[in-house]
Amino acid sequence: MIRLSNIKLPLSHDETALTDAILSRLDITKEQLVRFDVFRRGYDARKKANIFLIYTLDVETNINEQLLANFADHQLVKQTPDLNYHYVAKAPEGLTERPVVIGFGPCGLLSGLVLAQMGYKPIILERGKEVRERTKDTFGFWRKKQLNTESNVQFGEGGAGTFSDGKLYSQVKDPKLHGRKVLEEFVASGAPEEIMYVSKPHIGTFKLVSMVEKMRAKIIELGGEIRFSARVDDIDREDGQITGLTLSNGEKINSRHIVLAIGHSARDTFEMLHDKGVYIEAKPFSIGFRIEHEQSMIDDARFGPNAGNEILGAADYKLVHHCKNGRSVYSFCMCPGGTVVAATSEEKCVVTNGMSQYSRNERNANSAVVVGIDPSDYPGHPLAGIALQRQLEGNAYLLGGENYDAPAQKVGDFLRGNQSNELGKIKPSFKPGIKLTDLSKALPDFCVEAIREAIPEFNKKIKGFSTDDALLTGVETRTSSPINIKRGADFQSINTKGLYPAGEGAGYAGGIMSSAIDGIKIAEAIALSINSKV
Repeated sequence: MIRLSNIKLPLSHDETALTDAILSRLDITKEQLVRFDVFRRGYDARKKANIFLIYTLDVETNINEQLLANFADHQLVKQTPDLNYHYVAKAPEGLTERPVVIGFGPCGLLSGLVLAQMGYKPIILERGKEVRERTKDTFGFWRKKQLNTESNVQFGEGGAGTFSDGKLYSQVKDPKLHGRKVLEEFVASGAPEEIMYVSKPHIGTFKLVSMVEKMRAKIIELGGEIRFSARVDDIDREDGQITGLTLSNGEKINSRHIVLAIGHSARDTFEMLHDKGVYIEAKPFSIGFRIEHEQSMIDDARFGPNAGNEILGAADYKLVHHCKNGRSVYSFCMCPGGTVVAATSEEKCVVTNGMSQYSRNERNANSAVVVGIDPSDYPGHPLAGIALQRQLEGNAYLLGGENYDAPAQKVGDFLRGNQSNELGKIKPSFKPGIKLTDLSKALPDFCVEAIREAIPEFNKKIKGFSTDDALLTGVETRTSSPINIKRGADFQSINTKGLYPAGEGAGYAGGIMSSAIDGIKIAEAIALSINSKV
């Protein structure tokens, strides 16, 4: 097929416009066009009153070779690349060793699935519960303040991405199109087919739940094994090679190929690995607050007269400001038409995150507004970032009233340094609830200074961003892992062979898509390693 890029059409174009654009670009007749598929659809909203849709199309004609020769020097007309996923190996006959995957979030899920599809029959260990039981526990915490430290937003089948906006796009380089493999598996498990072509695909929590269940069933059908409530409490190492692990119930599992896909909140596991001598470094992450506005205001600011258009959906944004004190403040994990949710996994801590359903039709928009920090801010130990997170989350628990309500403040009061005593027109979406207070007490002074400088600057790009009634809720501390479990070019720990640090928790991804892509890479590396030893 032939790939046509950068086909621009008006937002309200009719059904024949794509065909007409193809005929015009290739200078062919309608009879020469066999069919076409939409590979990607995005939009250009820089001019709000004149928004364009931008298409990438894969076209089949009855003169493909001739056209490719005619357009050999045209950058926007190329041969469609091979979009099929190709397995790198197949499990050899009689293989007795089974790879183990620790964690069943996006990274562990795709790693386990691809290993199963190649015939390696992985054992997958998840410290939390299966996704529907986990959902009950999570909603129970939000509604009744009953925290289960092993089954919550962070721990359980589907990982932290299950209770998020379900964004399925990433900025990581993906030359082998692993991301397409991820999307194909999601669609095969019930995701909307549009995620294959829209520029910013998303799913939402409720759709993710049923998808994860179907993918789990596929792994089991292919010979994989999945165990829930199976926390790993210890590992065995011999001469720099991992040989197995021990579960919380005392059971030992032997394996020389173990995927470490534990997410960014498995702090006890990080501590165990460090104590066992696995090499870990501190890495930068970010801290801040969640900010809420009315979604209609964001739609108007981004799309103007086209706000509410069904194709555009609920508007998002991405903002960054470099502050006078040398810090950078940016928006993170923006959730259009969503809610702010309680995301702690430890007692007497308050953590915020954002979540949307597929419809994105809640009243408020929210995103994190966070400040970048690095190991110079928490020196002395590879796990010092974890200690800082706990300190801030424990402080937020105190500021919120010591009952898992979150501390909150109106933006106008925060900017002026006044404690908030009553809400404005923005109604908080955080569950269990909020307590109005002075959020300058929730973060280090340099973070407060940076956010106070950044919010008015963001208002220059999104009119209304710094409105007095917008609401800040604290604290956002789990933006990414505070550690990096170093690995080499072979994807194995640099000092523990057979241990494959993967995904967000190990410092190699950020979000559902990049984590899933990393899981596929790890599965491929393990398959090649096993086969090389047979």
